[in-house]
Amino acid sequence: MKIVMLGAPGAGKGTQAKRIAEKYGIPHVSTGDIFRANIKNGTALGKEAKSYMDAGKLVPDDLTVRILLDRVSEPDCEKGYVLDGFPRTIPQAEVLDRELKKAGEKIDFAIDVEVPDENIIDRMGGRRGCPKCGASYHLKYIPPKKEGTCDVCGTELVLRDDDKPETVKKRLDVYHEQTQPLIDFYSGQGVLKKVDGTVDPEVVFSAITDILG
Repeated sequence: MKIVMLGAPGAGKGTQAKRIAEKYGIPHVSTGDIFRANIKNGTALGKEAKSYMDAGKLVPDDLTVRILLDRVSEPDCEKGYVLDGFPRTIPQAEVLDRELKKAGEKIDFAIDVEVPDENIIDRMGGRRGCPKCGASYHLKYIPPKKEGTCDVCGTELVLRDDDKPETVKKRLDVYHEQTQPLIDFYSGQGVLKKVDGTVDPEVVFSAITDILG
């Protein structure tokens, strides 16, 4: 089962993708995680990706496609996977479509987690991350036990540059321009399913599992 998660930055698609992966026993493939690993390790790709992410821009297709196709060719993806953060543009979707067809495969479901922009800005402004172990928190929804400190390793939590309100607004503008057309793309393929992302995450997940079966 090959699934694409769609939705604006901060819509909660990453959280849902992880739960889908766990329930159905398939890998959660997040381009964000791949990029952050490269950034943390100071690789050339990481430095290049960071310059785009910090400015609230999308990482160019050539960087993203190369990393993604390499990842899904690994043995753990044989039974399927959940793509989170890819494709972000129509050209990326077309490359993915073409590569899958070569292998006689296709995307089975494109799940669109719908959340209005104003909700997104509120959500992302409250996110905090641990720069050491990568644990994620939210001041309102998943607060750390001790304010400003990671539960796992005790490191001081940070607000990532790409979660700052001015950057979030830029990211939403980019999303509406470049990524939202994917909804029409997957709708045309007959695999698009929409869920309300403004409700409790448990309700969102229940709606998704109803779709996936």
